[in-house]
Amino acid sequence: MKPAPRKIRYGILGFGLFAERAIAPAIRASSNSELVAIQKRSSASAEAKAKEIGIPFAFDSVDKLVAHNEVDAVYIVSANAFHAPSTIAAARAKKHVLVEKPMALNAAEARKMIAACKKNNVKLMVGHMLRLSPLVRRMRDIVQSGMLGDITAARADFVYDGRLSHRSWLFERKLAGGGPVYDIGVHGLDTLRFILNDDVVSTKSDLHPRPTVKKTEESANILLKFSRGTLGSIYCSFTAPLRRTFIEFIGTKGIISAYGFTQNSTTIHLRLTMGKDGKEEPASVEEIAVPNLYIEQISRFSANIIDNTEPFAPGIVGLKNQIVLDAAMRG
Repeated sequence: MKPAPRKIRYGILGFGLFAERAIAPAIRASSNSELVAIQKRSSASAEAKAKEIGIPFAFDSVDKLVAHNEVDAVYIVSANAFHAPSTIAAARAKKHVLVEKPMALNAAEARKMIAACKKNNVKLMVGHMLRLSPLVRRMRDIVQSGMLGDITAARADFVYDGRLSHRSWLFERKLAGGGPVYDIGVHGLDTLRFILNDDVVSTKSDLHPRPTVKKTEESANILLKFSRGTLGSIYCSFTAPLRRTFIEFIGTKGIISAYGFTQNSTTIHLRLTMGKDGKEEPASVEEIAVPNLYIEQISRFSANIIDNTEPFAPGIVGLKNQIVLDAAMRG
């Protein structure tokens, strides 16, 4: 009889509604992963929730969870301000780290996270799961193939009504770092970078209202210039009446675009329009099935740990994004 395949045992730090609805089910659905522990601020609350969803261990502090010998890795879903200290604590306890985006409050914190994980020889991955989306990968293939010619412009928009969020800290500058720039603008930023396979060399932004020491911005328009000359733009907002995402790449020969590029567990339509002699040719539309990207992400990270391979979104990816986010917050 063959031995059972190894499973990476996870603890979730900052367990809340998002973790309960998306992360915990994804870990349980992953064939090489197992959820064994959760952490909440209240011991009674953590124990009650663990009992309710059938998790063996519950803790009221990060240090207690990462010290447990039956935890191999942590998934950090707490407020952004706790990403760096939780990552460093986990690394010191020799636990591998999967941290939600944005990686940290600033680039200095991101560098400390990378250094702590390197020093303690543990894996660090940032939750840029859209890099696994078949839609995003198809767009990357088209752009990199040269079919569209030189890419002159790239755009990513993400808006929703942040006032409906269950995350009470979302508008608090100390805990969130930034508003839509950090929460959803980072999705557009990382996806543009990934598809273009290029780095940002300059950043300008308009933030409304201007963030204060206490409150984040509510909307932002970010203008980017990439090293190979592509001009990029990201619009993100917490004040929209509904959730909407859109991505587009304009080349000298053609244009590709898609609504709903951040969605998973659904089918998304990719539109390709080519031009000839200044005239638009009939557009073609591809239907692309996107699986549950949380399951894909966790399964990939567990495989990285088991096989000792590099994650698809290592700490350096998060750091490069964080440098741009920091610049965007300065305006």
